[in-house]
Amino acid sequence: MWLKVSNINVIELYSLTQSNMYRSIITGSGAYIPENIVSNSDFLSHEFYTEDITPGGKTSARVIEKFSNITGILERRYATEGLSASHMAAKAAELAILDSGIDREFIDQLIVAHNFGDMKDGQSFPNIVPSLASRVKKLLGISNPACIPHDLIFGCPGWLQGMIHADAFFKAGMAKTALIIGADTLSRFLDPHDRDSMIFSDGAGAIVLECKGVKDRSVGLLSTSVRSDCGDETSFIHMGNSQNPEIGATPQYLKMKGRKVYEYALRHVPAAMKECLDRSGNPIENLKAIFIHQANEKMDEAIVKCFYGLYGIADPPKNIMPMCIQWLGNSSVATIPTLFDLVRKSLLPGFELKKGDLLLFASVGAGMNINAVCYGYDC
Repeated sequence: MWLKVSNINVIELYSLTQSNMYRSIITGSGAYIPENIVSNSDFLSHEFYTEDITPGGKTSARVIEKFSNITGILERRYATEGLSASHMAAKAAELAILDSGIDREFIDQLIVAHNFGDMKDGQSFPNIVPSLASRVKKLLGISNPACIPHDLIFGCPGWLQGMIHADAFFKAGMAKTALIIGADTLSRFLDPHDRDSMIFSDGAGAIVLECKGVKDRSVGLLSTSVRSDCGDETSFIHMGNSQNPEIGATPQYLKMKGRKVYEYALRHVPAAMKECLDRSGNPIENLKAIFIHQANEKMDEAIVKCFYGLYGIADPPKNIMPMCIQWLGNSSVATIPTLFDLVRKSLLPGFELKKGDLLLFASVGAGMNINAVCYGYDC
């Protein structure tokens, strides 16, 4: 039954892509938001250490207030005990498949973006063999051997990079459908003695992307932009020792040089966003919404302001940037697909998408890597 390549008519698809009458269209979305809510006040019992390993004492309400003013985060979600990244990915994927109405056996590419694989509570190392994508394929009950599962490690921009990869597969005539998932359990890699631990969270988001013939060339994936700087920038987000010297060299924790990340993002992300929008052939006045990686509220606001500044516009339009970081925190690869799903399904007050709306997706993260996608919304 599965001797041919899924449901692809290779000659038909190649002809479609070469005639430029196709687009990569999002036909379904889904998200899994963990039930365990961790508020800022839950960190009052933590003993943080500064970067020079000087005991910082118990967290004060003033520290929490300063943190929330900078990041915008009031609470975040952690995966419950026993719930892995691959299980969250499968939950989000199920919703996306249901939303799209696609037969899961005709998914050609199953891409899972993550950073740490599966990690059980109390474990000191990640589990990435077999790949998370293979595990998700099993959890979804997909038996078609022509459905190719693979992981994508690209830092926080991983999910968006998966979208770019899928579009390239479509253009090459090698696939017609893709399930793209971002999932992480960052809470299991956080140093309890590092203030940056308050930023991160867990979650999963997914979309179904399909290669479809279109009459309106303003819909679907219109353009992309990708940048990578791997000199000194590789140390900006890395794995390292605990801030508490008594813990020793193991286990390793997620570490971030916040000021360096901020400066890098402000220097390069707006330009990548502009390059992407310009490639789409659309003026900035057509832009309806920016879905940016939920890294830090103040940083995201500064990026968008700088982006508009590149066009000689002092202030961005109001309500151009939906956000969910305030109650979901920074779940890395899961932030954009989760946010998109919330807006797409009218679950985020004040934001609504209409057919023909021009959207810009953008992300920055460990590598350091940056990417952007311009997309014409097609319901």
